[in-house]
Amino acid sequence: AAHGDVHRAAVDRELAAPSHRLLSFDGRGSGRATEVIGDLAHADRVAVLVPGSDTSLDTYDRFRAGASALSRELTRVAPTATRTAVVAWLGYETPGTVSTTVLTTGRAEQAAPHLERFIRDLRGVTGRGTRITLVCHSYGSVVCGRAAAGLDVNDIALLGSPGTGADSVRALHTRARVWAARGADDWVANVPHFHADLFGTTVGFGTDPMDPAFGARTFPAGKGGHSAYFTPGSPSLTNLTRIVLGATKETRGD
Repeated sequence: AAHGDVHRAAVDRELAAPSHRLLSFDGRGSGRATEVIGDLAHADRVAVLVPGSDTSLDTYDRFRAGASALSRELTRVAPTATRTAVVAWLGYETPGTVSTTVLTTGRAEQAAPHLERFIRDLRGVTGRGTRITLVCHSYGSVVCGRAAAGLDVNDIALLGSPGTGADSVRALHTRARVWAARGADDWVANVPHFHADLFGTTVGFGTDPMDPAFGARTFPAGKGGHSAYFTPGSPSLTNLTRIVLGATKETRGD
């Protein structure tokens, strides 16, 4: 506030409120935060959200809104004995949507070790019996793709993905079930799917996860756009909830 950044000051004050349960926070630069919604220590179903481009502390409310919507839906439909929690993991510097960094795997490669470390710590809290689902949106799916081989999770859901940096599920080297969905109005469908090494940097993210050749289990996401995957009542949120709960036989487009 003293330096004139009134918006960031307001965000920091909000995150400092007792209603926010933060596992980590770093207010420097674009910022980092990891927040829990629900009772993580006793949950047997946990969803970890990994955000895409243009997500920072300045836009954190938008990211948290998606995590909150998923948490409410899980609470609403979970069987009585099932306990759930959602983690909003803003654990890396996301690229800008209009930037050269959003076209390369650089930020994802920097983020992957941090995500791997977090999942290991999470397993230490929840134990082996807890089902963990990684929900990766947009560029976040590139982060998840880079970290997949080192993640002890049950499911990986790719939403509005430009690609993972791998050409197939097999190339991710994960034992997790890999899911993919894209809304009918999501602009990411028009992103070219390729990858090439130029001057030591990988540009592009490989095969479209919605392509049968990739090998993911696809599920309907409805008519929404790139930011609509957590809209209450949408097919995408309904099906994501089923995946997190392990009720995948019911995953469909109603």
